[in-house]
Parts: sequence; structure tokens; C-alpha cells
Amino acid sequence: MSKGTIVSVSGPLVTASGMEEANIQDICRVGKLGLIGEIIEMRGDVASIQVYEETSMVGPGEIVETTGEALSVELAPGMISQMFDGIQRPLDEFMEKTESNYLERGMTVAPLNRDKKWEFVPSVEVGTDLTEGDVVGSVQETNVIEHRIMVPYGVKGKLKSIEKGLFTVTDTIYVLETETGDKAFTMMQKWPVRQSRPIAKKLNPIEPLITGQRVIDTLFPVAKGGAAAVPGPFGAGKTVVQHQIAKWADVDLVVYVGCGERGNEMTDVINEFPELIDPNTGESIMARTVLIANTSNMPVAAREASIYTGITIAEYFRDMGYSVAIMADSTSRWAEALREMSGRLEEMPGDEGYPAYLGSRIAEYYERAGKVVSLGSNGREGSITAIGAVSPPGGDTSEPVTQNTLRVAKVFWGLDSSLAQRRHFPSINWLNSYSLYSNDMNAFVGEKLNVDWSGMVTHTKALLQDESELQEIVRLVGVESLSEKDRLKLVTARMIREDYLQQNAFDDVDTYTSRNKQYEMLNVILKYQKEAEKAMELGAYYDEIIEGTEDVREVIGRMKFIAEEDLSRIKQINEEIEKDMKAVLEKGGVESDA
Repeated sequence: MSKGTIVSVSGPLVTASGMEEANIQDICRVGKLGLIGEIIEMRGDVASIQVYEETSMVGPGEIVETTGEALSVELAPGMISQMFDGIQRPLDEFMEKTESNYLERGMTVAPLNRDKKWEFVPSVEVGTDLTEGDVVGSVQETNVIEHRIMVPYGVKGKLKSIEKGLFTVTDTIYVLETETGDKAFTMMQKWPVRQSRPIAKKLNPIEPLITGQRVIDTLFPVAKGGAAAVPGPFGAGKTVVQHQIAKWADVDLVVYVGCGERGNEMTDVINEFPELIDPNTGESIMARTVLIANTSNMPVAAREASIYTGITIAEYFRDMGYSVAIMADSTSRWAEALREMSGRLEEMPGDEGYPAYLGSRIAEYYERAGKVVSLGSNGREGSITAIGAVSPPGGDTSEPVTQNTLRVAKVFWGLDSSLAQRRHFPSINWLNSYSLYSNDMNAFVGEKLNVDWSGMVTHTKALLQDESELQEIVRLVGVESLSEKDRLKLVTARMIREDYLQQNAFDDVDTYTSRNKQYEMLNVILKYQKEAEKAMELGAYYDEIIEGTEDVREVIGRMKFIAEEDLSRIKQINEEIEKDMKAVLEKGGVESDA
């Protein structure tokens, strides 16, 4: 521990002298109030401290005391269903302790409940040789998540004793006989947030993350263990896209980080999530969710720490063998916090005033995602899928945060304000978005469903691209100038856009679409095009086909509202298409089997 004296205060940045024994990343208690801060720069004996609380009324001459520890999170039962701030202070308990709806400075609250008792069930016997990452037992934290208690990193030895029963997170539950003597362990670990948790091996992601959002799962899938960026201007629906993925993605656990966004968005999460039922488990979605809220009116420096707190919690559950999705909304606000601290440190600015190390910090964060084999004698496979919203000013995706994110994220879901203005949601632009996982993920889905899914997706993308080119011609010389086959393409592409890609997040049925339903829906639309083209080849005219299939096109437009358990109704539409096309041909005097 080291003591120093405050020299200057500049917003969240405090400089203190007499700190020659302190280290970068040490946590400090600043001033009479004991505000929490972190040393981010040392020049001689002068430390620059990033303070995670409001610094008004803190002045020169006050004492700064280091704790000798890095900014860390507590990892133990009690995290799930909780809402923390950017430095893992539980906001519910904070409110109870302060009897206030506002953050009070200098208040110390333990991240995890020290009084609650959890039922610990051992899974190893006395005398077993254990190494770092081995599971010694479990706690049923929620109905959905079994919390596996692991041997901490850097520890190995023979199990001398282990207890079964009800314990708090600070009670001793097992003792290891190590080379340096007997060591007692609790259910709780601590881990510095800026350091990634070690793994045994990194694997290639091979399985798609099913989000239930048709435009994502069909055209731009992300792998479990992948990274995706969601850039878009204000009002384009970034937060709703992330909410939808957090609600419906087929992962075991979700960590949702509200980083610098408006408070009402986190309010929506808090109000909605407990009421939603996970289709995979039948339990409330909160039973597998950890919330980290550092909204725009909370201290800016804690915003910078919040995504590291989130990813460290995600890594901990990944090490248990779970697939985890982490939502960061939004990394632009996190980058703005970096820019503010960099400016106060008088560092040389890079593009648009962001620090020169912006790209490496973004890469460090997204590199912590991935599919891995955990440490331990029986390594478990787990994954973290990182999905980051980016809020470029004015929707300009050429700005530094978006560009640096796209260098490391393999999926780009580009939100389009013009689509949002036309009330087409999710407003992901199908012409400029991309996924570098598409080929592998489509092959995986095709194998699972035993269909040519890759061919269907390729054909769909080609149709949407053709539509864009044909619309240019239509704007110049009118739709009558197009061939009948091209006019049919426009009709099919419109059906794909309006009846398939457009999805209502607030409709009980349409909010989530399973993989099987997605296949059946897309198959119906492509079947319509195929049968119409066949009818044309047999002599039917475009106008006759459009007039004769008006009813079935109306049915296709409503199929998104057919419940998952009634998929046979979607399959029946294929028969109606064939029947209507046959009627069109017969009306025109053409034999359908000619």
C-alpha cells in the first residue's frame, strides 16, 4: 500500500504525488470520501488516477491511498439475475443501503451477498489430485444454470477435505494439500478485469448462434464464439436488435452491458426480461442473464471499465463449459470515455480525437470472445459470442470506432436509417451487410435440416441484388420496360423483404422464428417463384399469374404470424401455390403437364 497527496483534479482525472511505490492498474481510495479510482499512468512519483465516481468537492492536498490490488470482479454464485454498475456494485443493494435512487459517493457495497447460503454439492472425493480449472462441485444457482465451482488459476494439489451443505460465498468448502502447505478455498474467486482468463486451447467456431431473427440467421449468421458489430445511426434499432438477441439466442447465459446508453433503455430491459419466457428452457430469461448498467448519466470513467467487467464474467461462465453471449451497447460510448480520459492526460490524439491505441483496445476486447477448451484435467468446451453496437455520429461508418471494430469482427450488420424510416425492422441493409461465417454456418444448417440451405440463401441474396439493379432501371424508364421474368423477380424479392426479412419484435409470434420455421417460410417464397417461372415457360402471362395468385400471396404475407406448433399450415401453402398455378394455366387454355 502507498499513500500520496492530490495535486490536481480535472473531472474524473486526479493526479497525486508521493506515489512512487504504486503500480499502474492499482485501485485507490481518493480523498476524504474514499472515492474508487484506478491508476492509469505513472510519471516519476506522480500517478494519474481514473476515478469511477463524481469528483466534485475533491481538492488538492487530500490523501490518496492505494489498495495494492487491480480492478477485479468477484466470481461466485449470486451473479445471475443481478444488475451491477460498471465496477460490479449491485445497484439494488446500493439503493437499499443508501436509501436513495442516486449513486452516493464513497459508499462501499460488496459485489456479492455475503449472508445468503447456497447448497454446495461436491463432485470429487478426498484424495483426488486436482489442478487449475477442475470442477470440485456445484451450486444450483437458478433453475437454468448450475454454477460449477472450479479450482482457481495457478493452484494444484491433493484434495484433503471437502464439505457438503449450505454455505455463504466466503465459507471454506474445501482444502487442498499443495507444495507450499494446506490451502483453504471458498466458492468465490477474484479476477482482474483487464486480464483475460487463461484457457487450454482455442477452437474454430463451427455452430451458428440461432437468434430467431430471420435476416440474421438466414443472410448474415454469426457463429457461437464469433464476434459481430451492429453499427447504425440514431433511431435505426441497434438496441432492439441487441435486446432481441439477448432474449432469444440459443445460448446458456447472456451478459448485457448497457454502456453509456440512455437510462430508459436499461429500464426497458429491467421491465421486459423478467416477464419473458425462454423458449429453450421454459423459465424466465432473467434466470440466465447478468445485467451491467452504466448509463449516460453515471460516471464516465466507470463506463470504460464496464465492458471489461462484462467480458470477465462471461469468461468465468465460459470456463464452466457454457455458451455465453455478451452484448455491449454501445462500444462508441465506451470509446468516448477513452477519448475523454486520453484528452485529460494530454496524450497525442489520433483520428477524430480518439487515442492512438483505440484500435488495439477494441481488438483486445473482441479477441476475448471465441470457442475454447477450458483449463482442467477434463477440459470443457465453452464459447463467448461478442455482439457490439456501434453508434457512429450521423451514421457515418467510416469513423474510427466502426472501422476498428470491423477489422476484428467477422460479421457486419449495417443498420440503415432509410429502412428504419420506412418502418422496415430489423433495419439491417441486406446489400452492404456481410458475414464471413456464412459458408460454414449455412453448410451446418443444411446438414441439420437435410436440405440445400446454402443454395436457398445464395439464391435469396442474388434475388435481392437483382432487385436493387432492376429498381434502378425502373426509376429511369418505368416498370413496363422490364421483361416479364424480371417483373416476377421484383414480386418475389418484395415478398422476401416484406414477408420474410421484416419482423415485428413486439408481436408475440413474430418476435422469434425457429430454424425449421425459417426454412419453411423461405421455401414457400422460392417455391412461388419456381412455379411462376414454370408457368411462364408453359405460356402463362405475368398479369395472369399475378391476378390468379392474389389469394395465395396474401396467405404468404400472413405466414410469419403462424405459430411454431402449426408449421404444417406453412407446408400447405406449397400445395396452394401449385393449385393456383395450375388454375392459371387452365384458364389460359394451357395444359399444365405439357
